[in-house]
Amino acid sequence: MPILTVRHVTTYRYRQPVSFGEHRMMLRPRDGHDQHLLEARIDITPKPAAFWWLHDVFGNSVGVACFATRARELRFESTMRLDHNPVEELDFRLEDHARSLPFSYSAEEMPDLARSIERHHADPERVVDRWARSFLRKDGPTGTLDLLTEMTRAVKRDFSYIPRVMRGIQEPTRTLELGSGTCRDFALLMMEAVRSLGLAARFVSGYIYSPGHDAALSEERVHLGGGSTHAWVRAYLPGAGWVEFDPTNGIVGNRDLIRVAVSRDPAQAVPLHGAWKGFPDDALGMEVSVTVTAEPEGRTARPPRLAALMRP
Repeated sequence: MPILTVRHVTTYRYRQPVSFGEHRMMLRPRDGHDQHLLEARIDITPKPAAFWWLHDVFGNSVGVACFATRARELRFESTMRLDHNPVEELDFRLEDHARSLPFSYSAEEMPDLARSIERHHADPERVVDRWARSFLRKDGPTGTLDLLTEMTRAVKRDFSYIPRVMRGIQEPTRTLELGSGTCRDFALLMMEAVRSLGLAARFVSGYIYSPGHDAALSEERVHLGGGSTHAWVRAYLPGAGWVEFDPTNGIVGNRDLIRVAVSRDPAQAVPLHGAWKGFPDDALGMEVSVTVTAEPEGRTARPPRLAALMRP
């Protein structure tokens, strides 16, 4: 897989100079055996009075910026290079007892997985439960990976992807009712459905690489969810660990998925949020632009930097 470069620009504009409160950002990809961050830089205008990094309870990198000046525009430009190694569907090695449903997690794992198995959204009519159970076989055991794969592909096949500018996420029951939603809506629906079957699942926020939109390559894969941040699900499968499932694009495994933040609930993985002070009609809107491109094969990667740079 080529080295990938992610450029994420968010710009807020105001009618007159306003003051800014603390802003928090989850833009730095997580290092792991399947992706390795080579460089990361964030440029912020106006210059923050203070900036620092921390890790939240899930181990996500969070940048924090505080401001002392007023401005009519607030701009965050994040640029990252990373080495991405796809893990394909056939590479997962489940323990024997977890190959079919139902199964139980070990006593050692349960204390850490319990909150990721717990349902977080009301389902009084059990419509999410019924939808999840429609993937269970009636003539014998249901393969764990088979069910998760079919559920992932069913969302891609049966639901309409409709980008939504408004903030927030639809309730899973509403997504089933409408048969449409955004990547975050689909991720939340699948996460709650997986939990209803007794599996641990978490929400993932990040980016998606779409080779079909990249002039550097001739591949034809064109994914939904590009041009902004993306969202999908990971489920914990004994033997394989945390496995990625992207219901928006029917992807099983991490191919083309760049993981940034992992959380129990979408509200814990907001890419960028903060406060400002001014008159209500001062806000003129927000623009977000995300591009993910691949470097030509054979280019030598520069040595990795141990820490992200902040150049306001």
